[in-house]
Amino acid sequence: MTQNVKYVIKYKLEGERRWDFAVMSDASQAQALEALRKIHGDDVGKVSDIQVSKAL
Repeated sequence: MTQNVKYVIKYKLEGERRWDFAVMSDASQAQALEALRKIHGDDVGKVSDIQVSKAL
C-alpha cells in the first residue's frame, strides 16, 4: 500500500515565483509536474525551477 504525503511544490510560472500543495506518493519531479498539470492545465509547459519538499 502506497502512503500519500502532503508536499509543497515551489516553481516559477512565466518567471513568477509560485507554490502549491499536493498530496503525492513521493517527491519526484514527475509527480510534481502531474500535480501542476491538474492545477494549471496547458500552462504547465511554462513551468520551470520545480522544487518539492515535504509540507510541515
